[in-house]
Formats: sequence, C-alpha cells, structure tokens
Amino acid sequence: MKNEKIIIGSDHAGYNLKEKVKPFLTELGYEVFDIGTHSTKAIDYPLIAKELAKKIANEEFQKGILICGTGIGMSIAANKIKGIRAVVCSDTTSAKFSREHNNTNVLCFGERIVGEYLAKDICKIWLETKFAEDRHLKRVKLLED
Repeated sequence: MKNEKIIIGSDHAGYNLKEKVKPFLTELGYEVFDIGTHSTKAIDYPLIAKELAKKIANEEFQKGILICGTGIGMSIAANKIKGIRAVVCSDTTSAKFSREHNNTNVLCFGERIVGEYLAKDICKIWLETKFAEDRHLKRVKLLED
C-alpha cells in the first residue's frame, strides 16, 4: 500500500468522472481528499482549481487531480498559482512525459473528452511516472523562474 495522499477536485462538468476516479485512486493505495464539488449543480471552476493548487503550493499535498469538461479551464486556473505545473492530458503518453520531463504536480482532464477507463489509465501512469531529474531539472527550474 502506498499510503500517499492525493487531492482531487472538479466542477459540475467533471463531477461524474471524479466520482468514478476516486475509488480507483483508493485501490491504487492513495488516501483521497475531495475538495468538491459534490454535485452536478453549476459552480465556478477557477475556485476549485485555486483551492487545490494552493494546497499543493503550500506542500499540504504533493500531487492533485482536477476534472472539468475539457480540463483546459482547470489547468489555466491552477497554473496561476506559483509553483504549480498543471497539465491537461487526454492520452497516456502525454501523462507519462509530463511527469518525466516537466515534473507536473497537477493533472487535469475533461469528462467530455476522456472516458472512465482512459481517465484511470492516465491517472495511473501519471502517478507512477518518476521525474527524470538528472536530465530535466534545469528546464523545470527555468519554468519556475
């Protein structure tokens, strides 16, 4: 069992997929903290993204997952917070390289774009891929500057 914590959030357009991803993350051994939303009632996604990103920037969590309709809005909002490297992934290859090369700390995807099984595959690969620090640390530091 990993015994690691992960934070997850969604807006109304990503709520149903979030509810399918959470038990999968638990099966992988993660302790899942859900910051909402908790229904399909319309909300403003930047508020969820900001809350999650601040918790990662403050080192309460190492990694987070945000789900909306496409993943784009959540990614834009999360990347406004210093120290966040949020990525939208709709395929497993992008998930792998975003971790390996860019040390991303927030994964975003869209319920309207990816289905349940692909979302789970993306999460698993993103969570299990290690940062290739020796080759890419200099570039990630440039991103932070």
